[in-house]
Amino acid sequence: MSSATDSASNALERPCPCGSGQAFGSCCQPILQHIKSATTAEQLMRSRFTAHSLHDFEHLHRTYWPTARRPYVAEPDVAPRMNWTRLVIHAHEAGAKPDTAFVDFTAYHRDDSGEQAFHEKSEFLRVAGEWYYTRSVRQGPAPLKATHPKVGRNDPCPCGSGKKFKQCCGK
Repeated sequence: MSSATDSASNALERPCPCGSGQAFGSCCQPILQHIKSATTAEQLMRSRFTAHSLHDFEHLHRTYWPTARRPYVAEPDVAPRMNWTRLVIHAHEAGAKPDTAFVDFTAYHRDDSGEQAFHEKSEFLRVAGEWYYTRSVRQGPAPLKATHPKVGRNDPCPCGSGKKFKQCCGK
């Protein structure tokens, strides 16, 4: 076997950049090469992260709903390329409609100042059995949820004064 064949074989056996724990050759590589389709929105998200890490901009174009039906035209490589290091999927949720889903994730990249995090919740759409990335729903950490109920205007003030909230701390 030649060293080029050995190198290609080793690349397929290495862990997939998406962090699934599977080998690249059985995880994202068949999706990137358009041999098979992603069966879930999470699987498409993982393949898109891998495409970002491998600079496979054609796959990103093909799986982004607004550009998916247009021919891919490579743009001049003028922007610095990000060094994506790892992906953490926080949640994969079905949408209100059967052909929508959401994936909440953090993608990490390395730059001169160290590892940086990019957190996003993304929306995905399934059209004719194919999943597509449609848009970012939220960037940054998940919203904080109150751990106690909100104090109403006519409730006793939580400061303990004995007055109604609207006559005390609610002013």
